[in-house]
Amino acid sequence: MNEKQGAAGGHQETYFFFVGGKKYETDQPALTGLQIKARVTDWDPSHDLVLEGHGNDPDRIIADDELVSLDKDKGPLRFSSAPKANFG
Repeated sequence: MNEKQGAAGGHQETYFFFVGGKKYETDQPALTGLQIKARVTDWDPSHDLVLEGHGNDPDRIIADDELVSLDKDKGPLRFSSAPKANFG
């Protein structure tokens, strides 16, 4: 058994999430905002990555260096793209 195989027979867990309605998969249990944006081929660098809130939770911007858990407890995470806020 190589080190990537688990004790249950070697099947690696797959995590998935959505950006703008498109499904993305990874074998990593957590990714940074920058890693998520890097997977989107036509990502607009002038936009922020926004995590859609669950239930009554508000949507929130994910920073490039913020680690996001892709744990499946609450279902797949859904992200969207929004123009960066300009308060100047």
